[in-house]
Amino acid sequence: MELNHTHDASRRSWLDSANAAGCDFPLQNLPLSVFRRKGSTEAWRGGVAIGDQIVDLGALQSLPGLQDSAAEAVRAAAAPTLNGLLELGPESWRALRHGLYGLLQSGSSLARQVREALVPQLDAEHAVPVRIGDYTDFYTSLDHAVNCCRQFGIEVNPNFDWLPIAYHGRVSSIDVSGQQVYRPAGQYRTDPSSAPVYGPCQRLDYELEVGAVIGIGNARGTPIPLANAQQHIFGLCLLNDWSARDIQTWEMQPLGPFLAKNFATTLSPWIVTLEALLPYRTGWTRAPERPQPLDYLRSADNAAAGAFDIQLEVSILSARRQAQGRPPHKLTRTSFQHQYWTLGQMIAHHTVGGCNLQPGDLLGSGTVSGPNPWEAGALIELTVSGTHPADIGDGEQRGFLKDGDTVVFRGWCEREDYARIGFGVNYATVLPAPGPP
Repeated sequence: MELNHTHDASRRSWLDSANAAGCDFPLQNLPLSVFRRKGSTEAWRGGVAIGDQIVDLGALQSLPGLQDSAAEAVRAAAAPTLNGLLELGPESWRALRHGLYGLLQSGSSLARQVREALVPQLDAEHAVPVRIGDYTDFYTSLDHAVNCCRQFGIEVNPNFDWLPIAYHGRVSSIDVSGQQVYRPAGQYRTDPSSAPVYGPCQRLDYELEVGAVIGIGNARGTPIPLANAQQHIFGLCLLNDWSARDIQTWEMQPLGPFLAKNFATTLSPWIVTLEALLPYRTGWTRAPERPQPLDYLRSADNAAAGAFDIQLEVSILSARRQAQGRPPHKLTRTSFQHQYWTLGQMIAHHTVGGCNLQPGDLLGSGTVSGPNPWEAGALIELTVSGTHPADIGDGEQRGFLKDGDTVVFRGWCEREDYARIGFGVNYATVLPAPGPP
């Protein structure tokens, strides 16, 4: 887990689009996805983003010049999911990254052969890149918690200071960017003194999150210590934890979210590996006046490099604006480094009771918000439960999402002396609720 030649910002690829300013996928990134050509019946297989292209790992299997460990990793990643690659472990992940880096950098003797394995990103469609066994969604932004609780005249629950709060989510409704999200229906109360009603959600919201894909798991009954927790992460992606706020308010007590969360979760197609993110780790601190974590949630490594400075942005594209050919309107810009708990602490707490994580498991960070008003990671926070609608351009406003709205997440990392790397785009469009059962 140390910086190496693959992080050298001076290195360039023989593919010109990978060297363009502002490119999400330069040589120093090399994220993975599962894809096929649009409209085809081709098998799904692993791919690696470089510039505006995808390296088809299925087509790369027969290429000479890869070391044995890298060749084995290519074969595993060419499958319909990346789980086989995850199970090979960190040494194989590193061999794949370093092998591809050598093939794609300027001066590679195999550039011509690799070029034949490229597929334009515009010609590709994506699937969820891993077979997800379990999904856990956390609640770890103090700014988000304070802003939401303040609206209801309550204090943040005392346990927020002591443990990363989470609930187990629904895997079957997780899909990849580009999906269409049906407005959910359920029970909610329009008047606290009256009986609930059934109908389509009236307060549909997004939640800006980072997803962590577990690479290697742990034996049941064997907790993962905080000092080792990052080694269990294969990579990160952008995650939208769609939320029905009116349904959620009614059903939350006493066991937490149910219908308000189980209808859709959207992932970006690209998993940015933890090795690519090493230059963007940063220190984690907590204000001295707040309670400090218990010993199992404290370590020198976590304090030195437990957080990640990932810039995150939310935009909304209304149906009207889309019809006019206008771009999405930006609403939020924040950083993942604001989270009150780190991914390592989430993993350590998740396993401290003996729970066994497995390759492909997904962790959601919880809504990412910052201390400023423009850093709110959800509409419930940004618009104060719809009472102060947000401007989405051309005279339109939103308290909560309307049918036809497309929500767009972007993420990237920047640091002086290192290449900018991006996460691509996570987007989905709201459709009307289906008819009653």
